[in-house]
Amino acid sequence: MSARLPAHAEVSGLIRLTQAAGGFAMVLNKGERDAGTLLIVIVENQGLATLHERMPQLDGTRKWTTTKHQLIENKKEFEDYLTRRMVQDPDVWIVELTVADRERFVRDNLSQS
Repeated sequence: MSARLPAHAEVSGLIRLTQAAGGFAMVLNKGERDAGTLLIVIVENQGLATLHERMPQLDGTRKWTTTKHQLIENKKEFEDYLTRRMVQDPDVWIVELTVADRERFVRDNLSQS
């Protein structure tokens, strides 16, 4: 079992990775500095968003998983969901990353975590 990286350090690293790839990153909600849950909203070319969070696996690891997709018919529902998560967990970090190629960014930067 590996030690967990503090949330603020992981957020900083994700912002730098996104910027290095030519993207834009913004913290939508700043959570607990060291142990806050991290949710990543990835927007591809200002289009629809997907939500990624770590989910527990049977082997005890926590793998990044896509847990929600924004729908073109109801974009507000996605935003409302994020608001509910912030209310339910005041320690949650929500980071929005705008990237040119969402699948590639996830494969290259989130699949190993």
